[in-house]
Amino acid sequence: MSPEEFKASEGVDDWRLLMDGAQAFFRTDSFATSARLIQAIADLPAVDNEHQPDVDLRPDGVTVRLTTITAGLFFCGHSVRDAELARQISVAARALGIPADPTRTQHIQVSVDASSIPDVMPFWREALGYEFRRDTDEDVVDSRGRGPSFWFQQMEAPRRQRNRIHVDIAVPPEQAEARIAAVLAAGGRRADPDHPWILSDPEGNEVCLG
Repeated sequence: MSPEEFKASEGVDDWRLLMDGAQAFFRTDSFATSARLIQAIADLPAVDNEHQPDVDLRPDGVTVRLTTITAGLFFCGHSVRDAELARQISVAARALGIPADPTRTQHIQVSVDASSIPDVMPFWREALGYEFRRDTDEDVVDSRGRGPSFWFQQMEAPRRQRNRIHVDIAVPPEQAEARIAAVLAAGGRRADPDHPWILSDPEGNEVCLG
């Protein structure tokens, strides 16, 4: 299922596609309300042992991620099952009077440029205590779902005057322009005139924001 097909699916207006899959944030007024939403999600017919959402429960809301892993892709895929589960989760949230807030969604990933990924990746995997993402060896992830993923990018030749590690930050498209403006106002710089989403701090440390 392409990103365009997912976004055109019925009932997914609460969801944003951010690198690792579809993501939504549902704003609550208490831990107990968040827990009720989690229970409602667990009871949905689209949830089973083969297809489960990744949920993060906080006193002020619940973040839900739906991901279909496709080996070899930088961006993970989105399945018809993801779209249906997204719709069911949004319906369950509305039934509980819990609103979605797409402005609270984002995904952070650390990208490492490597001349030899097989030589570099084991170091980071062991240092972080991470594991390979399911069904792919392109990146390593926190099995507890807390820390950012680390993605390894093949570097054909050393790049002078550029850091070998940068942070990728995915935000909803309608939030990107304002976030970039805030970064520039805080002392950031555009690092590449041809790619306006590549920004750096005053010392040249880069992020890709969009």
